[in-house]
Amino acid sequence: MKAIRFHQHGGPEVLKYEDVPEPALRWNEVLVRVKACALNRLDLWVRAGLPNVSIPLPHIPGSDVSGVVERIGAEVTTVKVGQKVVLAPGVTCGKCPACISGLDNRCRQFTNLGYMIDGGCAEFVRCPELNCMPYPENLSFEEAASIPLVFQTAWHMLVSRAGLQPGEDVLILGAGSGVGSAGIQVAKFFGARVIATAGTDEKLAKARELGADHVVNHRTQKIRDEVRRITNKRGVDVVFEHVGTATWNESVASLALAGRLVTCGATTGYDAKIDLRFLFSRQLSLLGSYMGAKSELLTVMKLVAAGRFKPIVDRVFPLPEAARAHAYLEEGSQFGKVVLAV
Repeated sequence: MKAIRFHQHGGPEVLKYEDVPEPALRWNEVLVRVKACALNRLDLWVRAGLPNVSIPLPHIPGSDVSGVVERIGAEVTTVKVGQKVVLAPGVTCGKCPACISGLDNRCRQFTNLGYMIDGGCAEFVRCPELNCMPYPENLSFEEAASIPLVFQTAWHMLVSRAGLQPGEDVLILGAGSGVGSAGIQVAKFFGARVIATAGTDEKLAKARELGADHVVNHRTQKIRDEVRRITNKRGVDVVFEHVGTATWNESVASLALAGRLVTCGATTGYDAKIDLRFLFSRQLSLLGSYMGAKSELLTVMKLVAAGRFKPIVDRVFPLPEAARAHAYLEEGSQFGKVVLAV
């Protein structure tokens, strides 16, 4: 089969379109003919190399996959050959206390397709039967591939971790990102008032189209000042943070008394600091969030199929042009997801 693979870490130029052996199946696995694979920041980090993380080389990236079941393992019973599927990106042991209790994103063996195991930037990808999600027939393969990682992450952040309530004020950082555009939709679904940030007026206009009630241009406006103005000096109940050190101080300063900051990433750096006096005197909560459970993704898929959530596709590249797609994503000019069509 053909696949995108890198043999060493580096820039987009290390990505090679080459012949790779087709994956062999275990008894509980399925082989999926990939139709589309959406990119995430994770793909850029895996390709570039992460400190103290040994990615098996050579490596096929790609966590977000839609496609058609090509072959099934001997004991697979819940999916059939020819069935269209969307794949849950998280791969776990399936038998530890966390997995059994439905908290599989806490599994000690948790990884993503395309992270510590080969992913979906290929003609075929292997995954456990349990990772096959129902396909929303109202979407193209490119749209379907744009759902899993970002919507699952946004749902887990806002619903499971931050406990978002109707009528609360939410600050969504980086509205143009995949997770940011998903976060706006999840927050609006729960009846929140959304303040979204982005770096261009074009992205802010698109954020409004998704449902943002107020927008802030972080290049020309100070986030905390705009939040205070919009909320009549109160601050927001929840900050949806994934940018890292570049926005950390503004995020913390934007919280209302007893506000919650939930974070899933550190795109601009991880060495964030906080004045503990400010933390305890204002009774703030800082919450970490990592991916989400498969049960949460199942809920998301139902809502997507019902038309309540809309995956946002910015641009589609053919699989052989993965290096161009990586370079485009690194520029940060996209709004929504960048997708590889296979």
